[in-house]
Amino acid sequence: MLRLAQVFLLAFGWRRLALSSACGALAALAMPPFGVFPVLAICFPGLVWLLDGAIGEGRSMVARFRPAFVIGWFFGFGFFLAGLWWIGRAFLVEADVYAWMIPFAVILLPAGLALFTALGVGLAGLVWNDGWQRAGYLAVGLAGADVLRGHVLTGFPWNTWGYAVAAVPELAQAASLFGIYGLGLLVALVFCGLAGFVDQTPGGRRLTFGAVLLFAGLAAFGVVRVSLAGAPAFEPVALRLVQPSIAQEEKWKPENRARVFASYLEMSKRPWSGDERAAPAEGETPGGDLPRIVIWPESAVPFLLTDAPEALSAIAALLGPRDTLVTGAVRADAEGSERVFYNSVYVIAGDGAVRDAYDKVRLVPFGEYLPFKSLLERIGLTRLVTLPGVFRAGFRHRTLEPLSGPSFLPLICYEAIFPGAATTRDARPGWILNVTNDAWFGDTPGPRQHFQQARVRAIEQGLPLVRAANTGLSGVVDPYGRTVARSALATAVVLDTRLPAAIEPPLYARVGFFAPFTLFLVSLGILFVTAYLRNARKD
Repeated sequence: MLRLAQVFLLAFGWRRLALSSACGALAALAMPPFGVFPVLAICFPGLVWLLDGAIGEGRSMVARFRPAFVIGWFFGFGFFLAGLWWIGRAFLVEADVYAWMIPFAVILLPAGLALFTALGVGLAGLVWNDGWQRAGYLAVGLAGADVLRGHVLTGFPWNTWGYAVAAVPELAQAASLFGIYGLGLLVALVFCGLAGFVDQTPGGRRLTFGAVLLFAGLAAFGVVRVSLAGAPAFEPVALRLVQPSIAQEEKWKPENRARVFASYLEMSKRPWSGDERAAPAEGETPGGDLPRIVIWPESAVPFLLTDAPEALSAIAALLGPRDTLVTGAVRADAEGSERVFYNSVYVIAGDGAVRDAYDKVRLVPFGEYLPFKSLLERIGLTRLVTLPGVFRAGFRHRTLEPLSGPSFLPLICYEAIFPGAATTRDARPGWILNVTNDAWFGDTPGPRQHFQQARVRAIEQGLPLVRAANTGLSGVVDPYGRTVARSALATAVVLDTRLPAAIEPPLYARVGFFAPFTLFLVSLGILFVTAYLRNARKD
């Protein structure tokens, strides 16, 4: 291990930058679908040692910040390039029109996101020292960069460091206390702390011991919480998730519209599997009929449902009087002489009437709208989703009511990656619904990463998550993040199951961002106080 550390410590020039990029790219293996989070035991200490070799004692603030910023940028660029390359797949749906934009997505997006990592590492460089506290500064800088990245402009909190361990339910449980940003800080503290393994000082050995102890505490909390939870409890409501697996290239062709709609009707009419009758609630008759909620994914049908009364009649024919269809749909509205569109979720009753609708609040940049529109259109950039009008964002997140069962909070597509989006001013819902269409990204890591990130919202809020995707991954997750049902990717399938019951709101659901904010403050306070006492002893 000491020899490995020396490779990083003694590197300079382009070798130092290449090592930083390599560490970032390797760190991407910690994210889904790979989930090899132990690689962070090399990547984060490697970043500590690179900074040790680049930042000298007694240097000016600029001389400390600049090399740390550059090293951090190369680390972030390697991480985001290796972790987000699949975004370019969306530009191949209509390759003749959009393929030329792939370099902008695959190269410029990681380059821009890496600026947040660079800033976090640069700020850590300002207070860098030769004590064990330096690893803590870096951890706070990396996790703080994730918080900033999740909020600046429209925010893009994809693959934050907490998701490195989120695939393991026991390790993900700390999100119920501190949210994904707080979990990311704990992950960074653990793996940056392993740099102390090669420090030939008592402080270095204490740092490593503290990192191991923190990881053990993280795991122990999760094991105890999951074991005390017992088996999932269920509401007396049956769910049917319809995943038609329709290729994005085919879905919006006019000649395919009738066939696409017919496939939804056919899958929705299939005999119910009986799995939804498992584990009856207390006092409920086993095998008794349950009200059912049929769920179709984001923008399920390639036409405006409200302009097609025959489609609504066909939907009414497949529903019973207590059944509900919840579907993603494009909604149109008139705004003066212009027609505007919303990416929406409809609640449709058994008689085919649209009872309520939610309009997506967070639109996808470059997908549903074009940021800096006037500037980017001059160089030929356009949004991927083309309509005869414009997409408009909804007003606020709010709950919807099915005919039977508890209310739910709809999150459309990548809204599920934002922790704050899973809260509402309405009364607490009974479950979270995420409808999405990941067919844009084919069989790549993207849909798998999206599923895992949505899954953490269940742990944070203590609410079950129901996810319906056009081509996967669809599934149902209980309030502890345990998978109740899940589809395969790129497979046409119907999932029949029960709706898990919510639990009492955990700490993060009650206090929100105050919990991770407090964890950051406490961590910084410990680092600064111990550094001050260390310097006082030197004097």
